[in-house]
Amino acid sequence: METVEIFDSPGKGRGLKATKEFWAGDVVFSEQSIAAVVFDSLAERICHSCFRRQDKLQRCGQCKFSHYCDRTCQRAGWAEHKQECAAIKAYGKAPNESIRLVARIMWRLDKDGSKVSDMQLTTLDELEDHLTDMPEDELKEFKVDIHNFLDYWPRNSKQHTIDVISHIFGVINCNGFTVSDQRGLQAVGVGLFPNLCLVNHDCWPNCTVILNHGKIELRALGKIAEGEELTVAYVDYINLSEERRRLLKVQYFFDCTCEHCTKHIKDDIKMGGREEDGVKPTEEQVKEATDFCYQMLEKMDQARLKGDYHEVVKICRETIEKTEPVLADTHIYLMRMWSTMSEVQAYLQYFEDAAEYSRKMVEGYMKIYPQNNAALGMAAMRAGVNHWQAGKIEVGHSMICKAYAILMITHGPTHPITKDLEEMRIQTEMELRMFKENEYVYYSMREAALKNRPMTMMHEPKSVEEGIKNLFHRKK
Repeated sequence: METVEIFDSPGKGRGLKATKEFWAGDVVFSEQSIAAVVFDSLAERICHSCFRRQDKLQRCGQCKFSHYCDRTCQRAGWAEHKQECAAIKAYGKAPNESIRLVARIMWRLDKDGSKVSDMQLTTLDELEDHLTDMPEDELKEFKVDIHNFLDYWPRNSKQHTIDVISHIFGVINCNGFTVSDQRGLQAVGVGLFPNLCLVNHDCWPNCTVILNHGKIELRALGKIAEGEELTVAYVDYINLSEERRRLLKVQYFFDCTCEHCTKHIKDDIKMGGREEDGVKPTEEQVKEATDFCYQMLEKMDQARLKGDYHEVVKICRETIEKTEPVLADTHIYLMRMWSTMSEVQAYLQYFEDAAEYSRKMVEGYMKIYPQNNAALGMAAMRAGVNHWQAGKIEVGHSMICKAYAILMITHGPTHPITKDLEEMRIQTEMELRMFKENEYVYYSMREAALKNRPMTMMHEPKSVEEGIKNLFHRKK
């Protein structure tokens, strides 16, 4: 690994620093997982070899648990699945994803040694497990997993001490990285990437991580000088500094001392009031609107979980009408209402509404997130699609171009989402030229095209937690 090296980061322990200069969009390094598994909840819908989502999968005839796209994927995954297959058959069922991942890691280490490739910078023994930092309730669940692992682990496999097994469980508990489907839109599994484990957190990082064609890529978000520490954000910057610090302490067992947390940067606009012609609402009015918005978010979540999307729209509309005149367009509760409203209205095919609220969300995000941020890019993509579907081609094309520029840096040109965006950009550019030449002809052709090929129903909105995810997967 010539592009990075391990060093002692002040106040953080071991970290990685650049050994050369990088620019926005550069891949600092890429890495294959030591092992990865599909989530329990998606075991029958995701290929256990390539992690693609498929309507029809072929089930392993032996263990009856693993599923594959076809014979090709099954053969490709057999080296990892062979011992697992026999273990599941002997155990009588598939254990949970944590146990399956630990088992796969230990089989891999038994076969290839502590460093499975020349590119690996650290051994798993050298990674933190934070077992001594775990609260008592988590330790109880942890011990249950270890007990079940010992029942699952085959007698004919190499036997390991409880300390070794516990360490691997601890490592994946705080360092497991979510594996996404082929388009990168949904987390479908979890894997362990040792080099990535060495990259420390910063709330305003200089790198981002994306999964692309089975490998993680650490990508530069801007210019990185030789010798500069490489950082990623473990939690979403949209949260208030106090909440980010709480999440980092609970999930990753450290206190964040970055400038954005210690100086509470942008917290004021994330919970602020709207200013009109120099006039601001009182603190009491902002607090009242904030509290109301928070209460309605809980009701909205409940309606959404039930799939009652018309009730979700009703709740969102009432909340927006009451709080929008008071709260700033960067208020995180109001932006979440706009986000949900745009998703659900797009699903219900009310595209003008969806376009309006997704545009507001992007405008708010632009004032909060760094310029090259994946969440901002994905929000701009959604807004662009919504505007295009609403027939607002000028704004639609502009948003899609913005999204494309961001995702070229955060995801890179070969990522499936970026390729989709490139096709959208070309399509909307062509339509925009037609629109500027003759609006009447453009809308007539568009209407005829939609009649001949009706728009298909949008994908059902995901749960609230399926929005912007934490970088690392951690067992709840």
